Amino acid sequence: MARTLRQVPYFMKTLFLFTKSDIKTTVIPVSSLAAASAPLVGLLRLPHVVFWVWFHVLQFDISNQCMDPDEDAKNKSDRPIPARRISLSQARLLRWLSVPLCWRLSAFYSVETVWASVALVALTLIYNELTAHRRHWIIRNVVNALGFGSFEVGATLIAGADPTRLDGIALCSVLASIGIFATTIHTQDFKDVDGDRSIGRRTIPIVFGEAARWTVIVPLCLWSLGLSVFWGLDAITGTVFTALAVFVGMLYLRAQSVHEYQVAFYWYNLWLSCAHVLPGFCRLYSTPYYQRA
Repeated sequence: MARTLRQVPYFMKTLFLFTKSDIKTTVIPVSSLAAASAPLVGLLRLPHVVFWVWFHVLQFDISNQCMDPDEDAKNKSDRPIPARRISLSQARLLRWLSVPLCWRLSAFYSVETVWASVALVALTLIYNELTAHRRHWIIRNVVNALGFGSFEVGATLIAGADPTRLDGIALCSVLASIGIFATTIHTQDFKDVDGDRSIGRRTIPIVFGEAARWTVIVPLCLWSLGLSVFWGLDAITGTVFTALAVFVGMLYLRAQSVHEYQVAFYWYNLWLSCAHVLPGFCRLYSTPYYQRA
């Protein structure tokens, strides 16, 4: 018994290390969107949202990290499999055990939340085991965007007062987020060009080379302007939000090293989190465009 108890902290840290890199890229942005879009029914609901998102990220990350352990051994040696905290066979077992646990967790909230979980598990299978992550960048971006949409639907259902439906603002926020991810998710690929090229991935930075830098600043600015209008931002807030997009885009235009792309990606995630809380601003201070038109 004492030995088992001593292993619990080790096991929990292993689970955390699977998801560590996606706390800033998925858990925080998706949770912030859910809290702002639902809107959050109360602060006590926030831990439910964060845990549901994190647990589904865990399911995805274990699957993903079982795909290319040799690549991780070269570029991300602190991950649990290359660090030998868990064997590949144990990780694969944990990956499939996590699926029914995701569905059981979702069932505590609503049937609709279960369907969001089912969609996310299916897209995980398509992306990882069915190798969409190695396919053309369009396929990769679309599957990524739909996966994030599944995250956001489930999290927003849990955050709101009614876990069986999304209202107009919540639905529009999820649709806008899917569009954002479909057109900007490649911001994460600039820092991984060497590793992606070694395994044959055809990401936007590899396919378009130097010109790929412009595929960041242009959509970020367009999304910033469009969301400012759609969510009814005042002039000052809209200007600051758009200026942040320009700043992030300039970081990508000027970056030359992996570290500089990592810094740029941190700023991109800050912009993304800001974009995700705009529906909350709209609920408090404005009216969405479709109600003004």
